[in-house]
Amino acid sequence: MTGFGKSEVSLPTKKITVEVRSLNSKQLDLSVKLPGIYRSYEFDIRSKAAAAIVRGKSDISITVENTAVQTSATVNKELFREYLHQVSDALAFSGADAAYDAILPVVMRMPDVVSTQADDISEEEHAALMQAVDEALAHFSSFREQEGAILIADLLKRVDNIEDYKLQVEPYEQARCETIRNRIREHLAQLQVEVDQNRLEQEMIFYIEKLDITEEKVRLKNHCRYFREVASSEEAAGRKLGFIAQEMGREINTLGSKANEANMQILVVKMKDELEKIKEQVLNIL
Repeated sequence: MTGFGKSEVSLPTKKITVEVRSLNSKQLDLSVKLPGIYRSYEFDIRSKAAAAIVRGKSDISITVENTAVQTSATVNKELFREYLHQVSDALAFSGADAAYDAILPVVMRMPDVVSTQADDISEEEHAALMQAVDEALAHFSSFREQEGAILIADLLKRVDNIEDYKLQVEPYEQARCETIRNRIREHLAQLQVEVDQNRLEQEMIFYIEKLDITEEKVRLKNHCRYFREVASSEEAAGRKLGFIAQEMGREINTLGSKANEANMQILVVKMKDELEKIKEQVLNIL
């Protein structure tokens, strides 16, 4: 969910710059910073951003740079002359340059001499602002799509690793049954007691069946297949992939609890390591 997008739109006298940044977060936390003259458009900007970003701790920054000398302040010349005449007359100045330099700041601060009108946003400027926002969000989405493709490729590789470790379990699984049988018989021999061989065989079969991991392997294989399908075909699949990863974890944990063999447990640990990395990366996907 991390991303960055930037756009610049130029007008005859202004340049509008929009930057969009986002970090991972479970919900949408949107902050908008923009000049006061654009405050009336904040709702529209937020609506566009929310639809494009969906989730993440996000910031939108809008700046305006004047590219031409201009001012919204105007001087009332007639009022200025009248104030200047009255002040000069009251103080009996003769018109010397030094006298005018002294009273000029006073006159400029007189009421209504200088007035400032609020800037009116033209239709052209409004359209340019929204165009800059749309372009920045488009670049932001493109950035996230590229990052998402890299993340998906990494996730699928780790799913392949889990299935590879699962295949490596099978030789040890076949050999451990005989190992368990021999171990039980050795322990009974050390006890030096007579046992019913038929009953012993039944108990060993029952015990070994409880350690059978065939169902876990089949379910884990199905979860891996479904993970690939969702990752390659569905949009905004982050939460669903997270749920599938949880189910994969349950099967891997059960497989580990039934392993009862050192080499199998080592492979289970490797599967868990890959799964934890998958869970971390899934949080970065919408």
